[in-house]
Amino acid sequence: MSTDTASSASFNLKRYKARQRANAIGLTLSMGAMVLGLFVLLWILSVLFRNGFAALDWSMFTESTPAPGSEGGGLANAIVGSLMMVAVTVLVSTPVGILAGIYLAEYGDRSKTAELTRFVTDIMLSAPSIVLGLFVYAIAVATVGKFSGWAGSLALSLIAIPVVVRTTEVPGSLREAAFALGAPRWKVALMVTLRAARSGVLTGLLLAVARISGETAPLLFTALNNQFFSLDMGAPMANLPVVIFQFAMSPYDNWIRLAWGGALLITLSVLLLNIVARVFLRDKSPK
Repeated sequence: MSTDTASSASFNLKRYKARQRANAIGLTLSMGAMVLGLFVLLWILSVLFRNGFAALDWSMFTESTPAPGSEGGGLANAIVGSLMMVAVTVLVSTPVGILAGIYLAEYGDRSKTAELTRFVTDIMLSAPSIVLGLFVYAIAVATVGKFSGWAGSLALSLIAIPVVVRTTEVPGSLREAAFALGAPRWKVALMVTLRAARSGVLTGLLLAVARISGETAPLLFTALNNQFFSLDMGAPMANLPVVIFQFAMSPYDNWIRLAWGGALLITLSVLLLNIVARVFLRDKSPK
């Protein structure tokens, strides 16, 4: 009996040491991957900040994009165009996303339409943005015969809506408690579901704006670009992502400098939105 006990203890010790070695290898590989990722990220950010801050000046915010080969110029028209299209996107995606999220929260467990809506939302979340851009090009650009800021906002809305929808759904236990108290469905949707999802909706909206701020492919097929300052959403409109894409590949030093400055503006904006969403709008209720 003692021999069996000793053999079993030796076997368990070998298994324990094998698990320790596997754990050490896993931790080492994980730490190595994390260090590599942080190194690449810091490298990219250091190059971006060095070149981007060198390009920042007052003319970048007051002058429009320059003509090829000319000196000076800025990104005022691209900044204003991006802000206008993002603002329209927020106005479109917020009510649509919230209403769809409330519908999924109320009828998601027993409705075929809700199941289809959730399935389509998942597809839109994972769909490449260039596919959505081509879709909007086919229905809103090719049929009309011209690029426009409205088409760009529509393409960005298709990217932002699924994010808002997913952050509007709330746990069913809250609604069940309200129903148990005799509250009608419309009051549950407005007073319980929407209030419980308020923080999530704001967070999802900010994250959606952060995502669409740097989208280039959809705007190449919809809003295109405009060298001049324009507030006409029915015409091609300048925007930062497309300007950066075009200027970065140009042979002109002035354009490349402006591309670095525009990339820094988008990066700082996305960073600020993520900080606001994760720090100030996170769920602070006790777990």
